[in-house]
Amino acid sequence: MEVGNTTRVTVFVLQGLSNNPHIQIVLFVIFLVIYLLTLTGNLLMLLVIRTDSHLHTPMYFFLSHLSFLDAFYASVIVPKLLKNLLSKWKTISSLECFTQISLVIFAGATEACLLSVMAYDQYQAVCHPLLYVVTMNKKVCAGLVGASWAIGMGTGLLNTILLAQQNFCGPNLIRSFACELPPVLLLACSDPYMSVASILTTMVVLGLGSLVLLVGSYTCIILTALGMNSATGWNKIFSTCSSHFLVVTIFYGSGIFRYMTPPSGSALEQVLSLQYSVVTPLLNPLIYSLKNQEVKAALRRMLARKLRLTF
Repeated sequence: MEVGNTTRVTVFVLQGLSNNPHIQIVLFVIFLVIYLLTLTGNLLMLLVIRTDSHLHTPMYFFLSHLSFLDAFYASVIVPKLLKNLLSKWKTISSLECFTQISLVIFAGATEACLLSVMAYDQYQAVCHPLLYVVTMNKKVCAGLVGASWAIGMGTGLLNTILLAQQNFCGPNLIRSFACELPPVLLLACSDPYMSVASILTTMVVLGLGSLVLLVGSYTCIILTALGMNSATGWNKIFSTCSSHFLVVTIFYGSGIFRYMTPPSGSALEQVLSLQYSVVTPLLNPLIYSLKNQEVKAALRRMLARKLRLTF
């Protein structure tokens, strides 16, 4: 498409993960299995939390939103990835590309907020147990979740609108398997100052800001746990918090490095993108179910009810 003497790109080409047809088939099978397991794990977590009254607490209320978000996050990336692995031409329209970028940023920002909210919830439960029921009432929990989703939506829209104002006149090869802001921004012919400033501000304020809240919460939790004389209390805190801390480490470790370093299209960047957009949504329900005694007990109760109804 030409505007005046400037050719404007309306279609992008995704580099993908491999050009070898045999490897593409293997990758298709692997990512299809991962996607199905991701949907199954997160939807099962939602079902268990909804049906088991023992899990109707703030912690699991937040976890249910995280599970829904992970299923959504994977669905933004993986279906297009699977399609491209079987396609000769890995093209994506500019509108579809910008939409995917907006949804990726929205999901990532919302997840960062939810993880911070979950850390704050655990801080209140461990450090102020007597005031916990009053502090984390239903209204507060709903407000924290609503704010997380609203911040994610606003962040995604702002960064995408600024990106869409850039002039893309060619080349149109995105050195990634999906549309993400860093590699797409490399293709801009106009000065990307506003977009770069926006995403860096987002990472500093939202990314590092929520990380500071997480570290502060866990520091207080650890100090409180160390002051306990009860081994049972310490084990319960460790069992609950270690799951959340592992999820936070995986998500922030890959996400911050991916967006805070200059894009180059390297294999490492592809691995990091897969880590937080494909692998993390798969691991979250596994981590929370395998390391959490309450979730495992709820799963056993649900299976027992199903067996009684069957027989």
